Amino acid sequence: MSWKELVKREMESNYKITRNLLDLIKNEDLNWKPATGSNWMTTAQLLNHLTTACGMSIKGFITGDWGMPEGMKIEDLSPEEMLPPAEKMPAIGSVAETKKLLEQDEKLAFEMLEKCSEADLNSKPAPAPWDPRQKILGHRLLDMVDHLRQHKGQLYYYLKLQGKPVNTGNLYGM
Repeated sequence: MSWKELVKREMESNYKITRNLLDLIKNEDLNWKPATGSNWMTTAQLLNHLTTACGMSIKGFITGDWGMPEGMKIEDLSPEEMLPPAEKMPAIGSVAETKKLLEQDEKLAFEMLEKCSEADLNSKPAPAPWDPRQKILGHRLLDMVDHLRQHKGQLYYYLKLQGKPVNTGNLYGM
């Protein structure tokens, strides 16, 4: 299997499952977050984060455009700016907005993947501003799909903790 085929299959699966989980959320649930522990995002913050968890970062790795304001580089961000505490993370306004933005992120992810050659995916170095480990582009793109998968799993547990009717099938798309 090629890198492109692997990344494409993983994106298709994780975006589909995420969309299905979004169908279980109501706007009145957006302020919910776990009651114990600390540094938890609200559901609205988690949904906002899901809309940029994959495609936007894939674009950054492929084009170098990380969506920063003019004259600013992602490397200039402090660790807290790059990974802010939950209370500083932006929130989404509605489930409908989440669905629209997730669709745009998915479209962007697939458009960017099409711009890659198999040779680049297999050998082009892809440094990440937040991760000093050396990885090739294909591996970085899989990392971004894994980022979406991780937060999809977080959403699943948020739904479970809220008493929504979810089971393992919802998490794995069965």
